[in-house]
Amino acid sequence: MALTLDTAVPVRERREPLPGVVHVPNWLGDEAQRRLADDFRRWSLPPAGLRHPRVPTGHLMSVQSVCLGWHWQPYAYTRTADDTDGAPVKPLPVEVEALARGAVAEAYGADSPESTAYAPDAAIVNLYPVGARLGLHQDGEEPSDAPVVTISLGDTCTFRLAGIDRRTGPFVDLELRSGDLLVFGRVNRRIFHGVPKIRPGTAPVGLGLPGGRLSITVRETGLE
Repeated sequence: MALTLDTAVPVRERREPLPGVVHVPNWLGDEAQRRLADDFRRWSLPPAGLRHPRVPTGHLMSVQSVCLGWHWQPYAYTRTADDTDGAPVKPLPVEVEALARGAVAEAYGADSPESTAYAPDAAIVNLYPVGARLGLHQDGEEPSDAPVVTISLGDTCTFRLAGIDRRTGPFVDLELRSGDLLVFGRVNRRIFHGVPKIRPGTAPVGLGLPGGRLSITVRETGLE
């Protein structure tokens, strides 16, 4: 008798792997992803365009970044791109602000304290070329404790979570694919996290991005 292999693809479901950390697979459809990819191509142009951030030790990060609303360079926010051409940072588009508000409502509920009070004012858009990675770090330069919203486009990545008081294991690793949403807040707002691996060639066809992963991370800074 012939054996039949079960080749069904496991369903990827919304989950909360740690308190306050919410992963929503396939949150954005193909058309919404393509619009964001088109937007990124405009955001990346000078002035205050795409660049490799440099950490205080002088090391250039392997990711490339463009900022919206506030310019971030390790480890401070400014209103001008002081580590490149000094131009005023591009404004945070109202569409991105609305997307982030919808993300927090999706994660915690439209009537939650996080959702009703959320006032996003900055986005860090990171392009991970093939081979790039992001070491474990905290999003700790913002006075605000509002949730952090991350939208993934392009190649699949491993997104690693450690703890709020440690960057060592044990780790929780998530697979973030194109269109996935990740929100972290509440007790884990300042959790150490990073991206140790990108899986080349896993991006949807027709997205229009260079090889690698694009992340759009939206924050409420609490800065004036």
